[in-house]
Amino acid sequence: MFSVACGGGNGNQASGPGFGGFGGGQPASVEVTAVQAGTISEQVRAYGTIRAQDVVSVTPQVSNRITRILVDLGDNVTRGQVMAEIYDASFRDAVEQAQAQIRQARATFERDSTQLARNTELFERDLISRSEFDDVRTSYLNSLAQYESARAALTQSRENLENTRITSPVDGVVLNRMIAEGDVATTGQPVFEVANLVGFETRVFLPLRDWEAVQVGQAVSMALSSRGSEIATGIVSRKSPQLNANTGLGEIVISLTEAASSVFQGALVQAQINLQTRENVVIIPRSAMIERVDTYIEPETGTIELERSYTAFVSQGDTTAVQRQLVLGIEQGDRIEVIEGLQPGDGLIITGHRNLEDGSRIRVAGSERAGNPSSDGERAEQLRNLTPEQIEQMRQERQQQGGGQGRGQGRQASGSN
Repeated sequence: MFSVACGGGNGNQASGPGFGGFGGGQPASVEVTAVQAGTISEQVRAYGTIRAQDVVSVTPQVSNRITRILVDLGDNVTRGQVMAEIYDASFRDAVEQAQAQIRQARATFERDSTQLARNTELFERDLISRSEFDDVRTSYLNSLAQYESARAALTQSRENLENTRITSPVDGVVLNRMIAEGDVATTGQPVFEVANLVGFETRVFLPLRDWEAVQVGQAVSMALSSRGSEIATGIVSRKSPQLNANTGLGEIVISLTEAASSVFQGALVQAQINLQTRENVVIIPRSAMIERVDTYIEPETGTIELERSYTAFVSQGDTTAVQRQLVLGIEQGDRIEVIEGLQPGDGLIITGHRNLEDGSRIRVAGSERAGNPSSDGERAEQLRNLTPEQIEQMRQERQQQGGGQGRGQGRQASGSN
């Protein structure tokens, strides 16, 4: 099994506790802060672009040359407002031609109607044959069909003439203009884009795990990617029922409910979707936690597995570091919820903890007496509690320290001679 402690640190390795405060090296200098309870939210972050909820493409219904353009980018338009005009001479001629055809068809229809009425009376009096009556009736039906066809042609011609004036289908603002005067407008090719002024939204695309966690109705906060400050809030309004086959991402639609004046269409924003919020829970900074990764081989499958554990150190009496095993909850940025292992009010060591061990001597920054006996009485009490082996070890350590100092002083004297 291999073990790796994650997170870098600096400072000297702290020694374990010495005998009565005389051995074991100097205590490690640390900083301590009280563990506090607070509120934390689990969030999903993604980037999207602000856009209008409804963007309408304005497409001409007839084809010809553009003669006038009456609106441009950013202009507000109302429903039915003329945005551009198409050359209409040929369409006016078509209307006049259709009117002439309907006059001719009406005259024929009226003549055949009169003939049918006269021949019906004669046929009822047996003055004409059945075949003669059928011929008159057929002529009437043909003239009626031609008259109705002429009326439909006139309606279509008038509609085409009306469509030479390109109008806005909604109230909104012009987002894009794709034509200029003199261009040929073609049916099926958009010439304007108009944003319907009903609200703003942004669409984000999330990986499977985050996409599954997001639900319609969850709150969202948004900030400009270039500034970082919150500019809008919203809710998850729609969620795609499937993932994109090419990217493996799921689409989420966020509708803005409140927005600052700095919200513009096309602005890139960072959306933070709140999955859940927990109140009055223990929260610590990530930097105060030590992550340990153990690598082992699964006997049944033969695969390499990772096992992670998390610890933190708390100060006991401002002199001793005590290691606590942690069970973590949700994360928000550099803040982590601790489910088990810490309680509000515990003295959490936040600096100098990387090289500590359970039971290491510490000196809390700002505490003058940390790690040392506070009086001669305490020192004598500690000496009385030492075993003979510990006393002998202390004597040997002092002899070694004294011999090293004597050799150092001799070298200094030789150098001065």
